Amino acid sequence: MPFFTASDGAQLHYSDVGHGRALVCLAGLTRNGRDFDYLAPHLPPLRLIRLDYRGRGRSEWTGADSYTVPREAADVVELLDHLALEQVAVLGTSRGGIIAMYLAAMAHDRLRGICLNDIGAVINMSGLMRIADYVGRTPSARTHAEAALALARASCEFSDVPAGRWMQEARTHFVQTDQGLDLTYDPALRDAFLAALEGGGSGDMWPLFDACAGLPLALIRGASSDLLSADTAQHMLDRRADMIFEEVPGRGHIPFLDEAESLRAIHQWLGMCL
Repeated sequence: MPFFTASDGAQLHYSDVGHGRALVCLAGLTRNGRDFDYLAPHLPPLRLIRLDYRGRGRSEWTGADSYTVPREAADVVELLDHLALEQVAVLGTSRGGIIAMYLAAMAHDRLRGICLNDIGAVINMSGLMRIADYVGRTPSARTHAEAALALARASCEFSDVPAGRWMQEARTHFVQTDQGLDLTYDPALRDAFLAALEGGGSGDMWPLFDACAGLPLALIRGASSDLLSADTAQHMLDRRADMIFEEVPGRGHIPFLDEAESLRAIHQWLGMCL
């Protein structure tokens, strides 16, 4: 369970397995490196690095003011420095994709390519409001079994998902305590998210997307996503005709990444940048 110390003294957890060219996986807003457990068995031989952002997973809680994309992107660069990695490919899910695009703007020479999982240059407000409804709030479910059922009921945009997958999701994203289930991240993340939302949300991210120029680029979209619209995905393709693109049927925000369409995009993209 390795940790490294960020420049502000925060102790951040990461995992680092395998050998060869490095793939850094960056999770969604409230999630951590375990988000990529479904993908990992399907990857070719490579060095797989997963970071728990500050305030998530096993990393230190550092307060709402530090839970920002610029700070988290800086943490990624500092992790690369800690591991003496000059260049890496980055797969970013949701928040992780925003961080990846931010890295393209601030540290382009450290990247070999970017794969975006259900995130783009425009984020739908309906999706942001859905996230605002649950982020930082302790689940009402008291057991993982109850949480799994609640996740299945709340995920009507997902189809053909076995019950065992929702149980795995519940166990990954909630911890059992004597008082019931608790979050695997700092509840103060809610304050940071709402502050960003009140400040205009993600703002105009087209400059960040355009900063990905010259890098192998892939985009995966859940066909029923409420965060990334089909129109935005098409506009991204219009700007980057060479971008690998796959839409995953029966998935909303976010695809699990072990679907056939997701794997096809990721394998093609890895072949270009590793």
